[in-house]
Amino acid sequence: QVQLVESGGGLVETGGSLRLSCAASGGIFSRYTVGWFRQAPGKEREFVAAISWIGGRTYYASSVKGRFTISRDNAKNTVTLQMNSLKPEDTAVYHCAVDMSIGVPSEPANYDYWGQGTQVTVSS
Repeated sequence: QVQLVESGGGLVETGGSLRLSCAASGGIFSRYTVGWFRQAPGKEREFVAAISWIGGRTYYASSVKGRFTISRDNAKNTVTLQMNSLKPEDTAVYHCAVDMSIGVPSEPANYDYWGQGTQVTVSS
């Protein structure tokens, strides 16, 4: 089974930056779509960003466009989410996931494997 591990979370002040990384086994990042989702306590899981194997196209939630950037390094089997200009509403547990189908990148039900998550907290 594919295993995903997130890292890079932490506590930052409003306006600060964090860089999250997702590492996967099996070199799957060169073959499938990888997405980032987040979930705050008491709220639904929310799509953040994704990067497709088809030309490496990227997708972003409107709430993070211009602030977050997703990228991949296939040689290291990692996907990175650079988060700038962080706001308190960005506080959540962030999960990376792999989609082995060709579903809509923003739909969590289309993803097959999920990481344990990393906590991001932005103080006000």
